[in-house]
Amino acid sequence: MADGERQGPPGQGVGRRAVLAGAGGLAGLALSGRATARAASSRVESLIAQMTMDEKAGQLSCYSDMIRPPIGDINPLVNARNTQQILADTRAGRIGTLMNGVGVEGALLAQTAAVEHSRLGIPLLFAADVIHGFKTIFPIPLAESASFDPVLAERTARAAAVEASAHGLHWTFAPMVDVARDQRWGRGAEGSGEDVFLGEVMAQARVRGFQGRDLTANDSLLSTAKHFAAYGAVMAGLDYNTVELSEETLREVHLPPFKAAFDAGCLSVMSAFNDINGIPSTGNRRLLTDILRGEWNFKGVVISDYTADQELVAHGFAVDDRDAARLAILAGVDISMQSGLYSRYLPGLVASGLVPMAAVDNAVRRVLSLKETLGLFDRPFRSIDPKAQAAQTATPAARALSREAGGRSIVLLRNDGALLPLPAKGKRIALIGPFAEDRDNILGPWAFFGDKALGVDLATGIREAMADPSQLIVARGCDVETLIPGGYDKAVAAARAADVVLLAVGEGQNMSGEAQSRTEIGLPRVQQQLAELVAAAGKPTVVLLRHGRALVLEGAVKAAPAILATWFLGTETGHAVADVVFGKVNPSARLPVSFPHESGQEPFAYNHRTTGRPAPQADDSQEYKARWRTTRNEALYPFGHGLGYAPFALSDIKLSTTRLAWTGKLVVTAQVANTGQLAGEHVVQLYVRDRVASRTRPVRELKRFVRVALRPGEKREVRFSLERSALMFVGDNDRWIAEPGMFDLWVANNAVDGLAASFELLGA
Repeated sequence: MADGERQGPPGQGVGRRAVLAGAGGLAGLALSGRATARAASSRVESLIAQMTMDEKAGQLSCYSDMIRPPIGDINPLVNARNTQQILADTRAGRIGTLMNGVGVEGALLAQTAAVEHSRLGIPLLFAADVIHGFKTIFPIPLAESASFDPVLAERTARAAAVEASAHGLHWTFAPMVDVARDQRWGRGAEGSGEDVFLGEVMAQARVRGFQGRDLTANDSLLSTAKHFAAYGAVMAGLDYNTVELSEETLREVHLPPFKAAFDAGCLSVMSAFNDINGIPSTGNRRLLTDILRGEWNFKGVVISDYTADQELVAHGFAVDDRDAARLAILAGVDISMQSGLYSRYLPGLVASGLVPMAAVDNAVRRVLSLKETLGLFDRPFRSIDPKAQAAQTATPAARALSREAGGRSIVLLRNDGALLPLPAKGKRIALIGPFAEDRDNILGPWAFFGDKALGVDLATGIREAMADPSQLIVARGCDVETLIPGGYDKAVAAARAADVVLLAVGEGQNMSGEAQSRTEIGLPRVQQQLAELVAAAGKPTVVLLRHGRALVLEGAVKAAPAILATWFLGTETGHAVADVVFGKVNPSARLPVSFPHESGQEPFAYNHRTTGRPAPQADDSQEYKARWRTTRNEALYPFGHGLGYAPFALSDIKLSTTRLAWTGKLVVTAQVANTGQLAGEHVVQLYVRDRVASRTRPVRELKRFVRVALRPGEKREVRFSLERSALMFVGDNDRWIAEPGMFDLWVANNAVDGLAASFELLGA
C-alpha cells in the first residue's frame, strides 16, 4: 500500500512537525478549500475611515439571534433581546454577528436591516454551534475520531455545512481541537481524544469539510478552531477550571492541532474559558497575539467564548467589566460574544486613551476582511434561500451518511467466543436497558438543532434488521439514573425468555458535554445493578455502551463476552448499531481514548512519560514501582484498540535503513493479512519512542496510521515514511529540536502491542 492511501493525512509542517507526505495526503489536502485572508482591501479601509466608535464596537460584538431564537437550551443565560431590539441595533450598526439562530426567513429580515437600513450597509455574519450535524446528526466528534478515517470526518462536516448553510448560516463554532486526557472532563465528547497526531489529522479534515473549496460558496461554513488553548487540560477534569502546565507541554500537546487547523485554511479561533498558569486565555496577550499572530502569522479572527471576556472579573484578573473589555481587546480578542462589553465600554476606553484606536481598528479590519473573504459584501444574501433550505434538509443522502458514519465509529472492545455478529434469524433476542427504546439520548451533546423526530432508536433498528421482528423482546429495566417500578423484574424475565441479550447501558446525553464533569466515570449505579441481575439469568450478553467519554467498566458489564462502544451516533443510531450487531458492517473503529480500570487513574493517556521506577511487567515485583495499590498503570482497553469480525495479522517488519541520516528518510514496511473468513478493514498504527533525550519522552507516540481493506486471505504491504521532523520535540527557548540517538518503533494494532524495530538518528 502506498503512502497516503486512506491514512491519516500526511503533510508538511503540521504542528511544527512534518507528517507523512504522500499521494492524497495532508500536503495536498490541507490546501483543498483553503482561503487565505488577504491584506485589507481599499473597501475595508474606506469603511473603517467612515465608521464611528459605536459602529466599530458593533462590528466587534456577537449576540444571540433572538429574531430566529435558538433551539434548545444552548445557554441558560442567553440575553433575551427581542426581535425589535435586535433589528434596531442592527440598523444602528451596533451588531456585527448574530449566533445560533435558525431559518432563512429571520436571516433575510436581519440581513436586510443591516445591508439596506444601516448607515454603512455592512452585512451581518450568522454563526452557530454546528458541532456534529445540523438537522441530520452524525456521531459525536469523539466517536467519529474512533473511525481513524479523516475522509469520513471531512464528508460529515461537508454534509453538516450544506445543511446548516441552507438555513442561513455562514460560520460554525467548530471543530473543537482540544486534546483531552482526563475522561472526567465532559467536553472531550466534542474533540478527537488523547492523541496529538490524530487530533491534527481530524482538525484538518473537519476544516476542509466545513469550508469546502470556496469560502464564498453558498454552502461554505467558516470553521472555528476552539478552545484556544489547553482547555482539555483543566485540573481534575473540572470544566472551566484552571490549567497548570509547562510551556513545553503546551506547545507539544495542546497547540499543534490548532496550527494544523490554520494550515488547512481555518480563519477563526475561539479563546478558552480557562486560565493557563494564572493568566485567563481571553486576556492572554502572549497566547492570542505573540504566538497566534506573531509566531504563526494567523490572519483570521479571534472570538471569545460565551461571555469569557466578562468572566475575567470572576477570575480575579480584571477589576470590573470595563477593565475586562480593555484586557480582552489588548490581548487580541476581536469579537466579544454575548457580554456586550465592547459595545458598552470600548468607545469610552478609546476616548480615555486606555485603549489605542489602532487596536480597535486592527480588530475591525480583521472582522471586515473576514466578511469580505466570505463574499458577504458582494453577496450579502448568500445562503439565504428558501428553496435550498427545503431541498437540503435531512436528505436521504445525509441520513445514509449518518448511518455509514455510525457503523464506522463503533468499536468492538471484546468478542469472546465470536458471539458477534448475531444471526438475523433463529434467535430470540432480549433488548434490555434504558436506551432500548429511548429517543431522547440518541443525538448526543451539542446537537441543539437536531431533529429528534428523525432519530432511529435501538429497538426500531434491531427489529428492521431481524427476519422475524416478533422475536425481539424489549425491557427498559431502569431509567438512566433512576429506578422504575418493576423494571428489574421485567428485565430479568426478558433475559430468561431470550437466547441472547443486548444490554443497552451507559450515559445519558446530558452526562457528557459542557459543564458535565464527572468524578466517577462508570455506569450509574441503577444500571450497574440492572446488569448484574440480567447477567445472573445466564444468557450470552452483548453490551451496547452509550457514552461520550471512555468509561470504567465493572462487574457484569466488564465480564460480558461481547462489548461494543457505540458512543452517541446521531440520527441513524438504531440502524448503525444493528448493522454492526448483525454483521452487515464489520466493525473497524479504534479507540481514540484509553479506557481505564478505575476513575482514579485519570488523567490517563497511552503517551505518558516513563518514570525512574516504571510500571512493572506482569511477572515483575510490584513493590515500589509506578502503580496504584488497586490497579496497574495501564488501560483496560488502550488507545488504538479495536476488534473486527475478521482477524488480521501483522508480520515481516522492515526498515529501509537502521541509520537515519539527518536529512534523510526512513521507510518502514510490514505485511498485513486478513486471516479470517470475512472481508474487513484494519487500522495499522506506527508508534515511535525516543529512548534517551534531554527531556524525557513519552513511552510511545503515534506518528502514522493507515486503513487497509482486505478480502479473506488477502495480504498487503503497508508503508510508512519518517523524517527527522517527525522526531522533534520542544527543547530550550521553546525551540523544536531533534537529537541524534536511538529510537524504537512499532507497527502495531494498538498503543501497547506491535512488531518492534529500532533505528538511530545520525547527527548533522
